[in-house]
Amino acid sequence: MTAVTPTFRQDARIIGVVGLAHGVSHFFHLILAPLFPWLKEAFVLSYAELGLLMTMFFIVSGIGQALAGFVVDRVGARRVLMVGMALLALAALVLAAAQSYGMLLAGSMLAGLGNSVFHPSDYTLLNKRVSIARLGHAFSVHGISGNLGWAAAPVFLATIASFSSWRVALLAAACIPCAMLTILFVYRHVIEPEDSAAAIAPSHKPDVPLADGNFDFLRLPAVWMCFAFFAITALALGGIQSFSSASLRALYGLSLVGATTGYTAYMLASAAGMVWGGFLAARAARHDRIIAFAFAVAGLTALVVATGWIAPWMAVLLMGGIGFGAGVAGPSRDLMIRAAAPKNATGRVYGVVYSGLDIGLAGAPLIFGALMDASHPSWVFVLIGTFQVMAIATAVRVGSNTARRAARALAV
Repeated sequence: MTAVTPTFRQDARIIGVVGLAHGVSHFFHLILAPLFPWLKEAFVLSYAELGLLMTMFFIVSGIGQALAGFVVDRVGARRVLMVGMALLALAALVLAAAQSYGMLLAGSMLAGLGNSVFHPSDYTLLNKRVSIARLGHAFSVHGISGNLGWAAAPVFLATIASFSSWRVALLAAACIPCAMLTILFVYRHVIEPEDSAAAIAPSHKPDVPLADGNFDFLRLPAVWMCFAFFAITALALGGIQSFSSASLRALYGLSLVGATTGYTAYMLASAAGMVWGGFLAARAARHDRIIAFAFAVAGLTALVVATGWIAPWMAVLLMGGIGFGAGVAGPSRDLMIRAAAPKNATGRVYGVVYSGLDIGLAGAPLIFGALMDASHPSWVFVLIGTFQVMAIATAVRVGSNTARRAARALAV
């Protein structure tokens, strides 16, 4: 079959549709956290019980994500993506109707199951339908949309709950995946028929092996190094999301508004970093080197914040530096995984690798919460920086393995 190069308009449409879907999934990462003050009072819950709701979300999502990759490779990314979106809408309705803690747990786990399909579905669609020259930008937009979903959830949910109730806020949240389902249906031609995707996608590099059996890809060391990379970086991200504001308040005496500004600086700078990272990734031959430099900057900046020796306003500014470094690494990270994935196992590889993200996000609140309970706020940033520096070793290993395979293929 003759390969066809997608036009800019075709690429932009698939990137836009998949990016919107990814933003919805990240919105649902925080479907409950902004409503904790209301849920705590309504159900007389402890902070540990509230935290368990988030932990169960990510545990189910992590397990489901690894399994969803197999389903994507078997039945197609479009169908799986639409099922996941429907599950998110159903989860919001279950949570809105909850009359007990058990129903809250069930709704959170259902949301985790819906969230599990997005990374294997999204990356399979992007890799198959977007031209290789624009993949770096596609991954950049994909990451930015996720950050926007994280940023929108607290504002959307807390505002509605303040003026009405937490149940109304969750009912309103259910409308978002329903609207996204409508968009997916209207633009279904953008992501179908999937049989034709191979005709427009760039050919896979010959140095990447084929996965003949369902589990053959698990024998590739690069897959597990990518998994470790995601688990480690997610621990750092989870620390930022859960306790960076509390740590800043304890270390620098910042007000709640000031500490929240630090987290906002992280998110905005991370989005800006992803934009620049997309251009860097599109031109780079060794994506692991970009990742190593970006995380070295982010990790060292976090260690500076951990000292507690700088001015409070500088700590807020450096939160942006941590975010910018992490953002720059994002598009290169996704292209690094693409290079390590066998041709016919894209969904499975992304499912397994990205399950490391959920595992890290599930474990981070427990680790960093224990540090805060023990009155060690500086160690929050020490661990964040340490995890980011540790991730460099896994990225370099993956990049070196991929480079060796390419050299062997050229030699042959």
